Amino acid sequence: MKKLFASYIDSFSGLRKEIWLLALITLINRAGTMVIPFLSLYLTKSQGFSLEQVGWILTFFGLGSVTGSFLGGKLTDIFGHYKTMAGSLIGSSVLFVLLQFPQDFWTFCLGIYLVMSIADIFRPAVFVAISAYSKPQNRTRSLTLIRLAINLGFSAGPALGGLIIATAGYDGLFWVDGITCLFAGVLLLKLLHPKRAVEEPEEEITNTASAYQDKLYWVFIVALMLFGLVFIQYFSTVPLYYSEVHQLSELEIGLILGLNGFFIFLFEMPLIKYLENRNSGTLNYVIFGAFLTALSFLVINLTGWVGIIIVGMLLVTIGEMIAFPFSNTFALIRSQGKKRGSYMALYSMAFSVSHIFGHNSGMQLIDNFGYDFTWYTMTGLAVICILLLLLLKKFLAREAA
Repeated sequence: MKKLFASYIDSFSGLRKEIWLLALITLINRAGTMVIPFLSLYLTKSQGFSLEQVGWILTFFGLGSVTGSFLGGKLTDIFGHYKTMAGSLIGSSVLFVLLQFPQDFWTFCLGIYLVMSIADIFRPAVFVAISAYSKPQNRTRSLTLIRLAINLGFSAGPALGGLIIATAGYDGLFWVDGITCLFAGVLLLKLLHPKRAVEEPEEEITNTASAYQDKLYWVFIVALMLFGLVFIQYFSTVPLYYSEVHQLSELEIGLILGLNGFFIFLFEMPLIKYLENRNSGTLNYVIFGAFLTALSFLVINLTGWVGIIIVGMLLVTIGEMIAFPFSNTFALIRSQGKKRGSYMALYSMAFSVSHIFGHNSGMQLIDNFGYDFTWYTMTGLAVICILLLLLLKKFLAREAA
């Protein structure tokens, strides 16, 4: 047991203090955005919107995410990651509080679009910050630590969010979201000055072509869009499934969603270190992660036993733990010697585009065909993602020949 614990601790060693501070700020920010996993429930139960209306509102959520990712890349190039992240955190803190006041459909569409446009400016800036504050040999583990902070935040956030809804109602969520985002912004300004960045020469750019001209990278991005479209159902349509089909309360739903982040927090870093040591190929790991995600939707259709939703959540959690870090690593490897900013921006935007179509399509499918058909559809889309990644492997082998 001591050896196992020592190995676990060792997987976190060697990371700079600034990366830990960035992880802390990200943790506070993500724990604070607890309104997001409960958004579909809030819109249907508290605001009385139909599933079709919720689908369109979540499309505006995705459009705002794409806008934010694009603006984040531009603003980071102009003002740097430090000012961009601080502006995003402080700006979104105000908008999260204001989001509780829109009552009609189009006003809420505009509100969620503005919130996500400002909040997701943070995402590309974080990638640049990780690059600035980490040593090259620790960059992948630094990325994984930030992901752990995000998932621990999503673990604590839904559980706390369910408790807040049970005691103070949905309005309390918006106030807590705003306060925590503001607190994260203040911490960033106080603790993470850009002068703390690693002083190492910039990587030499030997190919000036951007990611948008890389045809094979586009195959990868399309596969990621499909994977993202399937995966995000766990944060919009799946909570509705838990509520309507299995009759779970908001608190119980929050605890199940919290299991996802907590499991990732405990096991992702050791798992990534173990898989890296096996060196079985970055894309192979992404494919396996997509397979487990497909399986998670398949199994919940096999039985009405309530325990199957835990099985499904564990499958998608392990799939996420494997697919996301290694897809990020593939993007970093593919961008070596090229314009890294465009590659990482396109990588971020892949998941933002998934938000545009994923939530809405999931809601429309459920409204018209029911949950079973929707989960089989998501399984099929994940299979198409796997086939695209297998095709990409074949193309890459030809390219390397």
